[in-house]
Amino acid sequence: MSSHGLRLRRSSESAVAPGIGAPATVGRVTVDLAARIRADLRGIADPVRAPGQQAYMKSAMPFLGVRVPDARRVATQAAKGVTDAAALRAAAAELWDTAAYREERYAALALLAMRPLRGDAELVPIVEHMVRTGQWWDFTDELAHRLADLHEARPAQTASLVRAWARDPDRWIRRIAILSQLGRGIRLDPDLLDETIAPNLADPDFFIRKGIGWALREYARVAPDWVLRYVDEHALAPLSRCEALKHL
Repeated sequence: MSSHGLRLRRSSESAVAPGIGAPATVGRVTVDLAARIRADLRGIADPVRAPGQQAYMKSAMPFLGVRVPDARRVATQAAKGVTDAAALRAAAAELWDTAAYREERYAALALLAMRPLRGDAELVPIVEHMVRTGQWWDFTDELAHRLADLHEARPAQTASLVRAWARDPDRWIRRIAILSQLGRGIRLDPDLLDETIAPNLADPDFFIRKGIGWALREYARVAPDWVLRYVDEHALAPLSRCEALKHL
């Protein structure tokens, strides 16, 4: 157990092999599920669409030409009826680490969003691994919702985690800390939001400044006065300020 109260192992340690601390059924489900998802994605691939997707995302990894909602649907349909959290985690890690196409990583993210893994502390090392190896906004922003689930299930431990991540050298780890309360609405902790933004206020990085503005804009939907006061009292970058006040 880490000092943050959540386990921070690498995802490869979560995808344990049969006979090494995990039932054989977990390994079998992992292999079968990952293989089925790969096959189903290739079955709906559109080679004409793929180059445009890759160019838009500025991705070194090629695309199959599957729309993101369809990649998610493929993953959730393939995993329908799988209730073993360890098998879902392992399949997601397998898809991610062996991906030849970006949609396989989108499918891995969709597995992490399934009900048996909501608020599962074992997701922390997988989320961290995916953010650090993915290094782009599409992965980071989707994974932020998994931290939001953890805020609901384990508020104190998750708050400690994102406070530390808000000061991490990796900009994507800092971005996910800032965005970690997306979708929480009135349950959002404004003091914690401030604590994740504060170490990043002077950061010139576009994605950090955009993330700060996005987090504030979302909270403005339920607490506009708080956000207006925050913007007035802090030296936000113009991009962050513009995003924060977009709907006010």
